[in-house]
Amino acid sequence: MPIASFDLSDPRLVPARPEIADARLRGHVEADRYVAGEPRGVVVPSAPLRRTPRFDAGLETEAVLGDTVTFYGADEGFAFVQFHHDGYVGYLPEAALGPPTAATHRVTALRSFLYPGPDLKQPVGGHLTLGAYLRVAETVGDYHRLATGGYVFAGHCAPLDRHEPDYAATAERLAGTPYLWGGRTSLGLDCSGLVQLCLAQAGIPAPRDADQQERGLGDALPLDFDGLRRGDFVFWRGHVGLMLDATRLIHANGHHMAVAVEPLAAAVARIREKSFGPVTAIRRLSQAVENVEQPFRTVR
Repeated sequence: MPIASFDLSDPRLVPARPEIADARLRGHVEADRYVAGEPRGVVVPSAPLRRTPRFDAGLETEAVLGDTVTFYGADEGFAFVQFHHDGYVGYLPEAALGPPTAATHRVTALRSFLYPGPDLKQPVGGHLTLGAYLRVAETVGDYHRLATGGYVFAGHCAPLDRHEPDYAATAERLAGTPYLWGGRTSLGLDCSGLVQLCLAQAGIPAPRDADQQERGLGDALPLDFDGLRRGDFVFWRGHVGLMLDATRLIHANGHHMAVAVEPLAAAVARIREKSFGPVTAIRRLSQAVENVEQPFRTVR
């Protein structure tokens, strides 16, 4: 990865802290030591990524089963990592990581369960979210046995090359999900987490946060709200929503504390008055997506 590929202007995407940094950043950032980093995989159903190695630090985003990261080091139970799918940097619980595995399937149900055996009557060993990555070792009846351990109902999964191209329909399935700052699972979502998750199910890689999405998704449209289509994105400073048609918006928001559908006009008026101000951009994905299994990487 050449140093030119790092976006040094965005600390969310720079694998460097005062005590440790990626070896390729030597001479560009100051750190006590520089390391090459090693690949790791997330081996738990979900795990919080925090900006600092403290259990009381705020949630930045979440890792889910099968996510891959570059691991730089650990201290007092926290691992300093960078996500491969969107380049985000932070601290995960060290116990959430293990050897990386090459996924074969992803979870397509909003939620599913991990069982110790191929039997729905067995005690649940964990909760799997929409979008979790799985390596299937074999299929036993109606269940997949995972290479990482446990069984999941096969009807809740699909091979990696099978996508849900109508990402607005995925968002509709998530209506009512509670709002969670930093949330990226079907148990709780924030505005940009909803967009990233829905696009991922369509095979479309996306950045994590709303400002990054505003810069990196699709093409800009005029701010006159005419001719909006299903799948268009509406941005405010720090917020994003997704159009279901010419007039209805779906977004994870703190007003409803949920993923909610409402008239765009009502959302625009309320948000202008009470929170994020006026709409800053409207964007549309207008080009065919190629190589959809390749992750979005600000850092390559």
